[in-house]
Amino acid sequence: MKKLIISIFCMLLSSSYFAQDESSTNCSKRDQFKNQQLKSNALSVSQIFETEKYDVHFYALDVEMTNLSTTISGTAEIHATAKQNLDSALFELFNTLAITEIRVDGSPVQFSRNLSAVKAPVNKVVGESFVLSIDYAGTPPDATTNPLGGAGMTNDDSPTWGNKVTWSLSEPFSAYEWWPCKQSLLDKADSCEVKITVPNACKAGSNGLLKNVVDLDNEKARYEWKHLHPIDYYLISVAVAEYVEYNVYANPNGSAAPILIQNYIYNNPQTLQNFQADIDETVEFMELFSQLFGLYPFADEKYGHCMAPISGGMEHQTMTTQGFFEKGLTAHELGHQWFGNNVTCASWADIWVNEGFASYSEQLMLENLYPSEAAQNMLDVHDNVKSQPNGSVYVLDSLNEGRIFSGRLTYDKGSAIVHTMRFVLNNDAQFFQALKNFQQEFGDSVAKGIDVKQALEAESGLDFTNLFNEWYFGQGYPTYSTRWNNASDNFHLQINHTSSSGITPLFTNPIQIKFSRLGMADTTIRFEIQSNSENFVIPSIGTISGVEAIDPNNWVVNASGNNIFDPNFLADVGESSMLEAMSIFPNPSQEKVTIDFPNYGDFDIVLCDIQGKEILKTNFDKTITIDISTLSNGTYLLLLSDRANGIIRKEKLIVE
Repeated sequence: MKKLIISIFCMLLSSSYFAQDESSTNCSKRDQFKNQQLKSNALSVSQIFETEKYDVHFYALDVEMTNLSTTISGTAEIHATAKQNLDSALFELFNTLAITEIRVDGSPVQFSRNLSAVKAPVNKVVGESFVLSIDYAGTPPDATTNPLGGAGMTNDDSPTWGNKVTWSLSEPFSAYEWWPCKQSLLDKADSCEVKITVPNACKAGSNGLLKNVVDLDNEKARYEWKHLHPIDYYLISVAVAEYVEYNVYANPNGSAAPILIQNYIYNNPQTLQNFQADIDETVEFMELFSQLFGLYPFADEKYGHCMAPISGGMEHQTMTTQGFFEKGLTAHELGHQWFGNNVTCASWADIWVNEGFASYSEQLMLENLYPSEAAQNMLDVHDNVKSQPNGSVYVLDSLNEGRIFSGRLTYDKGSAIVHTMRFVLNNDAQFFQALKNFQQEFGDSVAKGIDVKQALEAESGLDFTNLFNEWYFGQGYPTYSTRWNNASDNFHLQINHTSSSGITPLFTNPIQIKFSRLGMADTTIRFEIQSNSENFVIPSIGTISGVEAIDPNNWVVNASGNNIFDPNFLADVGESSMLEAMSIFPNPSQEKVTIDFPNYGDFDIVLCDIQGKEILKTNFDKTITIDISTLSNGTYLLLLSDRANGIIRKEKLIVE
């Protein structure tokens, strides 16, 4: 039981602050967590366990707000079912927000309050449903009045555009600062409804579909939003400002109708003009991600953006709060609708499920739509990871907001290891099918990092245990060195690697090495690694004149050591260990690519796009040259197969 208590405690405790200043040029959330403060949920462990005695089904908010302050008033409803016999239900609301009345199933009740912990008598047996209605009002805290958070609701001016905005940002434990709720990742509400009364000059954005705008007699209007999908507490949002509405539509394959992308932009003549082209790109991003991850999870409702003066974005379900529009940021926040919203991390220790994949969505966007920028992006990611020698993607210190949202570990290394997993699997069709399967299995729910491992294994048949132990739970990165020699018709190679961290001394992922060959085109070969020192003999490859690059396509976070030509070196391997290398040269290429395999035989070579769609299939006997001049820039997959053994080699081809 003690182990269970500690586990749940670590899953539930933490707090963070995303919202800063949109004048930053950074294109994602990663640099906003500069204050490495210890922040946690306000509840005790015993109080957290009390909240787990009931399941939430529906949240309803009916509140009044303005764009001039954070002051809020109204009613919140929590619709729930008792998981055990229940005499009272505990929820959270920050202690400076006054509660005027609580009703249980419509009848007023007496309640108790200990700072932010509020208990109302419900007297239900297991399986019985109840509705808590809480009338409340007040001014949410800021960072000075709540040292554990202070980001739940903010009011500020846009320094660039001059507009005044009030907006919420609840991740991970600031929802209780502006509305009564249960802050548990494991308990998604089935749906929610948010009604916001604001001055007539303002608009109010929130989750789901705008069902109605009611004009009131007192120069106010009520915006009524409803979202009919499961949603975690921190993804419910409000944003109020003098907005103009700008809408576009996406048409991803599989959607029954065009998908609305609804944008609330500052009511400033220059703002939309400045960002319109960037906003329009959301259409392409949605259509791409729907192809790679499965149809946009909320296709029957909408996606959209509400502007607020923050330096990045926050992926509120179906309506991201965003400070500006730039392709990396927009792709990141949209990627969260699959990874983070449809499937949410089951604990803050597994925040990689949210942020690692959203960050990798940026890379996939570049690969497919801006291929000339993709390599440099991943190189920058790797360089940041290597700026320090240690650190795990898995979060052990889930009370430390700076660690949870570490730009280097959660975002960049998180993205980089997704890239490495894709490389290890070495089959993009299977890789993206595994992500689709993951979305199907855990959609509308929560998942741990280990669930990603199981999805990859189920689709590919490979064992990802070592990779997760070394790259997800482990620390550091390898530095590779080589020793090589030409002898007779054979090339002798030794690959050695050390680790930047003593915690993870060995990395068993494959590695590619690019060689220059005397009188022949360069070639890149993939090597399987099982130890810190591996020997290989490659027959009939020609005379190697040098090691051009280790990991030339930047699949693995690594550093390069020494590459030594040793005329006395002969690799000590058995005949069965001689590597039959498929050479692809030049790679990257623009017009033609030659594929060479040392064995004669009846082979097929298949060229596929990144989604696994067959582009070309032809018979192959040792050497073939393929014209690729008509292909779009990007990453492709070459599969070599024979009649007896099926696919025997898989390699990536980069078209520039």
